[in-house]
Amino acid sequence: MNCFVTVMLAALLALSACAPQRPYRAPAPSIRSSPAPARIPPPPQAPSPPPEAVIKPLPPDPKIREQDLKSKAPSPPPPATDTAQQPTSGEVRDAPESAASLPPPLPDDSSLLAKITPGVTPQRAASLRLTDEGSKLLDAGEAAKAVTRLERTIVIDATNPYGYFYLAKAQYRLGHYQESLNFLGVAESRLSGEPFWLSEVQALRGENYRAQGQLQRAEASYTEALRLNSGNRTAAEGLTRLQLETPSANR
Repeated sequence: MNCFVTVMLAALLALSACAPQRPYRAPAPSIRSSPAPARIPPPPQAPSPPPEAVIKPLPPDPKIREQDLKSKAPSPPPPATDTAQQPTSGEVRDAPESAASLPPPLPDDSSLLAKITPGVTPQRAASLRLTDEGSKLLDAGEAAKAVTRLERTIVIDATNPYGYFYLAKAQYRLGHYQESLNFLGVAESRLSGEPFWLSEVQALRGENYRAQGQLQRAEASYTEALRLNSGNRTAAEGLTRLQLETPSANR
């Protein structure tokens, strides 16, 4: 038995001698934990502004009505106006027809001698010449002499409308306003289709009405004269005078 154990031990020793040896490893150096780097604090930040206070609407008060708020609200100041252009209480306030809506001025058709054409009758030609002489007497301020000359024009040709017109003008210069209006009615009835002369009739009619104190009729006649011929200076100046005159009791 002892021999068997001895043989086994010898065999084990031989086997252990033949087995490969493990390579020698140096022990790994002990790793010492390095100290943690110091933490740098972040730069200080500007304090954020406080949030704006939220304005909460107040609950409506049932005792306050909308009309109370409107009554307490201050009224806006009146717009500035140019007092120099405002009419006073005694001035005519009806604005005349706007110049933008008026037609362009008509060509001047006041020459009576230009109406003597080859087709005109001798009576009409003679009447027109006397009418032209009477108009020049009116321009010279001799209204009485003009009446005598102009009366002959309608004796020669009773259909001459220009003779009646200048007779009306002469009567107006003499202060005979009703006689002037009567002659203007005859002249107007014979001047159909002649807007230039119809405008002259309306302007002279306005002058007669203004002289009689009938400012409303005068303004209507001036306005009609400008509608027919926007270049009628008598009508334009008449409307300007009405803006400065005190209306009578008839207005």
